[in-house]
Amino acid sequence: MPFVLWFNFGAGFAYVAAGLGLWRGAGWARWLAFALAVSTGIVFAALLAHVLEGGAYEPRTLAAMMLRLSLWSAIATLALRTAPWR
Repeated sequence: MPFVLWFNFGAGFAYVAAGLGLWRGAGWARWLAFALAVSTGIVFAALLAHVLEGGAYEPRTLAAMMLRLSLWSAIATLALRTAPWR
């Protein structure tokens, strides 16, 4: 799936930025984590639609997308709930 591949490539840089930002307590990082969770969910939904239409896919890609969505959803939830509002 080229769109999943390109999304994951670009998102990798955002993962690093969000992680560093959260570690340093940057206010923007919690919103980046939220954006990563939402965008991962959108790409995962598009992948599932592709699969349901009978398109080719790799089962490991589905598992990896589920893991990414779960982790970034949890990270964003914790970041938005625990970070002080500035």
